[in-house]
Amino acid sequence: MDLTLKMTPAQKQQLDAGFAAAFGGTPQRYFSAPGRTEIGGNHTDHQRGRVLAGAVNLDTQAAVKCNGTNVIRVLSKGYPLCQVDLEMLTPVAAEVNSTAALIRGVAARFVELGCPVQGFDAYVQSTVLPGSGLSSSAAFEVLMGTIINHLFFDGKVSQPEIAMIGQYAENVFFGKPCGLMDQTASAVGGMVTIDFAEKGKPDIQKVDFDFAACNHALCIIDSGADHADLTDEYAAVTQEFKSLCDYFGKEVLTQVPEKDFYDAIPALREKCGDRAVMRGIHEYEENERVTQQVNALRSGDFDTFLQLIKESGESSYMYLQNVIPAGYIRHQDMAVALGLCRHYLQGKGAYRVHGGGFAGTVQAFVPFEMLDSFRAGIDGALGEGACHILSIRPQGGVEMGE
Repeated sequence: MDLTLKMTPAQKQQLDAGFAAAFGGTPQRYFSAPGRTEIGGNHTDHQRGRVLAGAVNLDTQAAVKCNGTNVIRVLSKGYPLCQVDLEMLTPVAAEVNSTAALIRGVAARFVELGCPVQGFDAYVQSTVLPGSGLSSSAAFEVLMGTIINHLFFDGKVSQPEIAMIGQYAENVFFGKPCGLMDQTASAVGGMVTIDFAEKGKPDIQKVDFDFAACNHALCIIDSGADHADLTDEYAAVTQEFKSLCDYFGKEVLTQVPEKDFYDAIPALREKCGDRAVMRGIHEYEENERVTQQVNALRSGDFDTFLQLIKESGESSYMYLQNVIPAGYIRHQDMAVALGLCRHYLQGKGAYRVHGGGFAGTVQAFVPFEMLDSFRAGIDGALGEGACHILSIRPQGGVEMGE
């Protein structure tokens, strides 16, 4: 399979114009990193479980030129100029949750690996919109890693290693305790199943499957919800998993045999609470479901795959409980989006919570013959452009050619 990526004339023109306006002159090289979609494994990666994920045909692109200084300058379209001095490659408290933290973290890790990182200018534009559920932050991290890897390190770092560098930047510099799924799917490209059981050494395997060959489209539906004020909801998921693990003296739940978990449920309910126990049930079932999904795709059993997608969505709603934030009555955006999918799919295809949940996106597999009416119904209820029709992109983080 050809994994090179060529720019369209329009893309090159936009990147060149943006670079000239931001920095003057013309760029030397061009890079791209895709967004990702989580197909299986909802909230399993941070427990070192299994996932099924894919790069998508929405990406973050950069026009780049070395600037001969010790400062990285990045201008993302629609945002202020971000500058990172390479003299300071330790976490900066004031940069937590900022773009500068991601750039500094990626650069710092490359320097630790022996890469002679220098200053460069980058103009960045993206079709992976923030908050889209397609992981714009991971795409940006992979983009920065790909740029540095090619400009200063002769591409010595592998794509999975670039993913781990992105996670390092997000965990240590940005301040978010994310898993590794998003970065790996973006960096590696195509559709992959990843087993995170061995810490720091994810087992990544390609899964070749064409949804279009089964007459289904992959759609992502933006629920329109606001992520603000939901930090505690997301944090509670990992905190409650941790409380279960602490009972067994383990780091992650995948280290606890399933039978031991079920035998301890009376004590776990008392110590950790019922929601934590329900989330534990989801973890065991969802982790096994990924293996079943991969097997179904590899054997060409698309009907079984769709049934497993439905079961994943039901588990997230019932057990993981990442659809409606606690106490929310008036605003239940994710639940509305799921209800709309159920209505317009009429028992066909499949749909599920996508990614973090609470205020993000829904994933749907829609039969081609229903696609127009499905999209019209979703957009009519949630707003024009709420339904995005995507495809799996073969390339991960790459340098683009003309």
